[in-house]
Amino acid sequence: MNSIVYPTKTQHVVMGLRASLALLFVCGVVYTGTVTQLGGALFPVQAKGSVIHRDNVAMGSEFIAQPFVNPAYFYSRPSAVGYDPMGTGGSNLAPSNPALRERVMATSQEIQARESVQAADIPVDLLATSGAGLDPHISPAAAKLQVARVAKARQLAEPQVLTLVAQFIEPPQWGIFGQERVNVLKLNLALDQIAKHAQ
Repeated sequence: MNSIVYPTKTQHVVMGLRASLALLFVCGVVYTGTVTQLGGALFPVQAKGSVIHRDNVAMGSEFIAQPFVNPAYFYSRPSAVGYDPMGTGGSNLAPSNPALRERVMATSQEIQARESVQAADIPVDLLATSGAGLDPHISPAAAKLQVARVAKARQLAEPQVLTLVAQFIEPPQWGIFGQERVNVLKLNLALDQIAKHAQ
């Protein structure tokens, strides 16, 4: 009767190393490479970060908010992470937190002075940060609130700027998810195009 031969400890180690290397190659090289190539072929723009270019210059990603401080531009909503794409996240402050109330109050007063409006007229998305802190969109109401300032800074007629805002209102995702929104970067780039053609 033949006796059963069990692998030695060394053989166990060798088999484990072989399995690890095989899985590393399949999962880390073959799978990753295949998915990367397939994603780049099917979604070339998204796979490269959805970067918007003007005159061969990268202006930013359409999905990452930027801070605009020039009064001739529409402003993004506040960011709890300073618009840093490497540190996404909300403030995690509860509505009852005094620090949050103070920050919102300060933002409200700043907007009231800048836009010449009352506190009750300010859309909530201009006061509240998004969950990731990098939402590139504002509501149509938030964009319209800023029209007078932008038109004055650019010496444009308010109806002209309002028409531009209307052109950049995006519908809910697939018509059912979310709300109407305006991409701030795209809108500001369109404003620059108007100025460029006017020269």
